[in-house]
Amino acid sequence: MVIDGPGRKSRPADSHRYTGAMPRYEPLCWYENALYYDIVFDADTAREASFLQAAHRRYGRTRGRRMLEPACGSGRLVAVMARRGYSVTGFDISASMLDFARDRLRRRGLKGRLVEGRMENFEFRQKFDIAHCLVSTFKYLPDEDSARSHLRCVARALKPGGIYVLGLHLTDYRRRSCERERWVGKRRGTEVVCNIQGWPPDRRRRRERVRARLVVKRRGTERRFETHWQFRTYSLRQLRTLLRSVPELEQIETYDFNCDIRNPLPFDGAQNDNVLILRRRGIR
Repeated sequence: MVIDGPGRKSRPADSHRYTGAMPRYEPLCWYENALYYDIVFDADTAREASFLQAAHRRYGRTRGRRMLEPACGSGRLVAVMARRGYSVTGFDISASMLDFARDRLRRRGLKGRLVEGRMENFEFRQKFDIAHCLVSTFKYLPDEDSARSHLRCVARALKPGGIYVLGLHLTDYRRRSCERERWVGKRRGTEVVCNIQGWPPDRRRRRERVRARLVVKRRGTERRFETHWQFRTYSLRQLRTLLRSVPELEQIETYDFNCDIRNPLPFDGAQNDNVLILRRRGIR
C-alpha cells in the first residue's frame, strides 16, 4: 500500500488502456500549493483528531496537553487540536505550507507555534506529551540514518511516558502492478480531483515511485497538475529493525488508517496501513 489517506484503500491500476488524446498536466509540487493539498486531506481531520485525543488518554502517561506535529503541512490538525485545548507546536520544511497554516490559525482566532524545521534534525526546549505524524510523511526520509535520527529527535522531544502516533504504509515487495487511488474534495467553489499512482517497489534500492495528478475546477475553468516523488519502503521486518534501533521508544499498540481506537490490531504485517503508538520510556 503506497497511498496516503486514513481509511482509504489502494486498488490495482485498471488493466485497460486509454486510447483517446492524453490530457496534459503542468508540473507542480503540490506541497507548495497548500490549498489544493488541504482540500484533498481535510475530510479526515475530525476523525484523526478524535483518535489522537483517545490515544493520548489511553496510552499517555503524562498529564499535560502539549502536542508536537512534525511535518504539519497546511495546519489542519494544528488548528483543530488547538481548538480542542491542546498547546500545539508544528514544524514543516515548506514555507508556503506554514504561511497557510498561520493564516488558518489567525482567521480562527487560535494560537499555535509554527516554525520551519526538518524531520531528521530538530530540537525544542520544551517537552511534549504527545507527537504525531499520520499520513506516511515519515517515508520521505530517504535512508536509515535519517529515519533513525527523526525517531531519536522525537524521543528527546517527548516527556517520559509521552507518546508518538506514527502512521505509515508497509510495502509488499511481491507487488508487480501499479496501484491507484482517487479522491475528490470541494471547498467554496473549488473542486480538486486527486489521482495518485504508485509503481511497484524497488526492493534493492528501497524506493517506490509515486505520482499525484490533480484536476482543479474553479469558476468554469479547469487546470491539471502533476507531482512526482519517491518514498522509502518498509517491510514489517525492516520497520521492526528500525524501531529496535531506537530503544528510547517502545512500540505498545498498532491500528490501521481507519483510526478506530476501539480496534487495535496485531503488529504482524496483515495490513499494510499501520498507525503505531510509540511511548517514550521512563514511566511504567
